[in-house]
Formats: sequence, structure tokens, C-alpha cells
Amino acid sequence: MNTEEKLIDLVHDFDTAMLVTKTDDGLHARPMAVAQATDDGELWFVTDRHSGKIADLMLDRDVAITMQSSRKFVALSGECRVVDDRAKVKELWQEGWKVWFPNGPTDPSITLLKVEPSRGEYWDNSGVEGLKYLVKAGMAYLQGDRASTDASINASVSL
Repeated sequence: MNTEEKLIDLVHDFDTAMLVTKTDDGLHARPMAVAQATDDGELWFVTDRHSGKIADLMLDRDVAITMQSSRKFVALSGECRVVDDRAKVKELWQEGWKVWFPNGPTDPSITLLKVEPSRGEYWDNSGVEGLKYLVKAGMAYLQGDRASTDASINASVSL
């Protein structure tokens, strides 16, 4: 598996992400449920068309996305577009979203965000690779060296 495939594979492990937009006052991060992560790296989110993030995106479409668990971490940067596509909303709809959109997938306030990442970086300390890294880090510590990682654990990727 190459580094791009590894990054996209890791993205599929997450159901939430932090979406970071630019505002007049700086950066603003908020948690978002991932509606869909595609095999080519795109991320889809559902939001209210009247939310502050829509205003942020009208000023600047550049965004950052972060995802993390106790052993896996992903950071992405790219462009985000607001997409009004009723068929896509119905395709992605999850019943749990009724908390925010009581009228279901036909709620007129629903809109989609499509993030097209251009760069990403991952750190994967899970499974066997994580154990291998712990051994390498322990050896480096005992020898007074700096621990190193390979692409199975950490890589920066252009998408």
C-alpha cells in the first residue's frame, strides 16, 4: 500500500472530524460528522445552510480537517465547496441527523460541504506497526538516539 492509499484508508476509519475554517477573527474549528469519505479522498459533510461555517467558506474556501483516535491521527488541507444537491442529501442521509434537521432529508436548511484535500499527513501507531515503533523508540532511548518512523507510521502526502 502506498502512502496515498494508506492516508485514504485511515480516513475511512473515522466517523467524525474537526473542520477548521478561516474567519475575520482567525481560525474556527468545530466537530463534524463525516457523511461520506470517498475512495479518492473527498470528504462530505452535512450542515445547515445558515450556519457560520457557510459564511466562513464564502470568505475563504481553504480548510483544514483533523481526525484522531488514541493511536491514529490524520491532518488534511484543501478546498471546501458548498453543494446543494437534494439527491446527494438523500443518498447520504442518516436518521441520527434528525436532531439537527427534524424534517428529514427534505429539510430546506440542509446543505452539503464537499472537501477536496490537496495535502495530508498521517500517524498510525495502531496494530503491529505501532508495536514495532514502540520497540524502535525504546531501543533509540536506551542508545541515546532519536527514534525514527517509516511510511507505515507517518508520511506527508500530496493528493
